[in-house]
Amino acid sequence: MDAALLEAVRSGDRRALSRAISEVERGDAIGDIAPSDRLIGITGPPGAGKSTLISALIGALRERGETVAVLAVDPSSPLTGGALLGDRIRMQSHIDDDGVYIRSMAARGHLGGLAPATRGAASLISESGFDRVVVETVGVGQSEVEIMGLAAVVVLVVGPGWGDQVQADKAGIVEIADVFVVNKGDRPSVSEVKRALQEAADARDAKVIVTTATKGEGVDELLAEVDRLLG
Repeated sequence: MDAALLEAVRSGDRRALSRAISEVERGDAIGDIAPSDRLIGITGPPGAGKSTLISALIGALRERGETVAVLAVDPSSPLTGGALLGDRIRMQSHIDDDGVYIRSMAARGHLGGLAPATRGAASLISESGFDRVVVETVGVGQSEVEIMGLAAVVVLVVGPGWGDQVQADKAGIVEIADVFVVNKGDRPSVSEVKRALQEAADARDAKVIVTTATKGEGVDELLAEVDRLLG
């Protein structure tokens, strides 16, 4: 990658950052730059409300005066191969905030919950001076655990009705979580899902937190736990 472009990224130039990420998606190398060692990963099955929860976390962090960058890995469009941009739409209330940067990235058929260029893109974002870097995986299954190798803290988000799947997924994404979140806490079966997750959480000395992201409930507790784990 061109040294001048990389220097512009480090200076905080958002256009340069977007251009650099596009170059990484096309296959350009960025040398020995590494992702932040405080990167937060948000993972979980489709429909759990990950993007809504991230939007609520952005709001809480901005209230504290922190800048936030989100890299959202989306399913690929069957027509264009590009990201479907669903996550960016759900976070649209933050798009005009200069303290927030949101970038969608197509999974391009890659298994593991991330995209081939996610690590490089996360490294560039980490170089650009944001206080917080969040990576949201595409809706994941049992074996899609790549986020574990990228994030310092992995937050697993599930929704009501997921309790029956906990045992089936015990050898997969349940085992990589540092924090467990049951979102949509105002719906039935939340207590059942929380109980189902507790054994896996206890095995990892992790907390199970109930949130209702649409109302901001439980978000401060989640952020406090992430802060604690990051030290």
